[in-house]
Amino acid sequence: MKNRTIGIILSVIGVALAVWGYDVYDSASSHVTRALSGDTPIEAWLGMIGGGICIVLGILKIK
Repeated sequence: MKNRTIGIILSVIGVALAVWGYDVYDSASSHVTRALSGDTPIEAWLGMIGGGICIVLGILKIK
């Protein structure tokens, strides 16, 4: 029961992180930065990759 709860919490946190990372990636300042220098903000990568990892770990804990 405890692993299932941790898995659900990890999945919810992972979805929130992934959405936040995408919001940072899709922001107006990020568009300007990508147009001028070609770089994506590190916060966007951390949010999307960290969210994906949390989602996968959460799904594995739920099983």
